[in-house]
Amino acid sequence: MPTVLELASSRRSVRSFEERSVDLGDIIYALETARQAPSGANRQPWRFVVVTDSETKRRVREICEEVEREFHGKAPGWMKEWFRKRGIDWRKPFLEEAPALIFVFGRRTEPYWVQSVWIAVGYMLLALEERGLATVTYTPSKVGWANQLLGVPEEYVLQTILPVGYAKGAPSKPPRLPLKEIAFRERWGQPLAPG
Repeated sequence: MPTVLELASSRRSVRSFEERSVDLGDIIYALETARQAPSGANRQPWRFVVVTDSETKRRVREICEEVEREFHGKAPGWMKEWFRKRGIDWRKPFLEEAPALIFVFGRRTEPYWVQSVWIAVGYMLLALEERGLATVTYTPSKVGWANQLLGVPEEYVLQTILPVGYAKGAPSKPPRLPLKEIAFRERWGQPLAPG
């Protein structure tokens, strides 16, 4: 059984998926893991909608690409360059290619709802990695359409869409900053450990 650190170290963001189905039991496992996350006042403000229907996924892709085309057109120069270097553009074929999409919503009327939902997402990412599944946290720049498309009450806000499947190819993981650059002891800039 891999450790949490091993799962976190091996996880990659994936935008290209093999054409094979995913066991619903693995998705349920990830959702069961997510619901164990801590939340503000234990309000558990997360809700999930799993979509596997090809027509719905096609419609999601169409909507998201329309939103992203607008977003990429208005993005500042530095961001356009960042996208270009990473091969990211307004096209989102993974939303249709992935066997399943997990829509993650948060109830905006709850305390610390954004933080709570994203902790649950972190749990889910590791659970999917444990099951050999890949994903990316795709966050559309406009999200209100999802409520109407999926029949979600207005007090819930889409936080991310997780396309879930088996990675096509072996994506690389960008390097992580060393611990000495991000963690300090007692005050900013003081080394956490000697050496």
